[in-house]
Amino acid sequence: MKMDEKDTQILKHLLIDSRQSARKLSLRMGVSTVTMISRMKKLEQEKIIQGYSVRLNHELLGYDITAIIEITTNQGKMLEIECEIAKKENVIAVYDITGNADTIVIAKFKDRKDLSDFVKKLSAMPNIENTITNIVLNTIKEDSRLI
Repeated sequence: MKMDEKDTQILKHLLIDSRQSARKLSLRMGVSTVTMISRMKKLEQEKIIQGYSVRLNHELLGYDITAIIEITTNQGKMLEIECEIAKKENVIAVYDITGNADTIVIAKFKDRKDLSDFVKKLSAMPNIENTITNIVLNTIKEDSRLI
């Protein structure tokens, strides 16, 4: 799908407030509601918009610790391990990476015990050779919205 400037504007507005109605968005952008609904459906069908969600303040919910965990795996088992880790509730992201490690996991924890239990379970998983855990001291920016 070739996106134009209107599509980009739609995405920017939805990133700021995904709860706004197509009608409200159409008024802001100076297009008809039918046109707005049509464009939004097209963006959804093309999987550019994959869903609508809420951004949470994790610290206010008690998740005071953010950890970045580097994982080294046995050859050929990385995807299986990543898929298993991705199922965990507190895992924010799982990435294949280049460099010394194979995978990076970003996860949130309520306390050191939760983090410790998580890392111990990771280390006990078959085909995980090594983990290196980094704890975030201060979050300067944490926002996956790009446009």
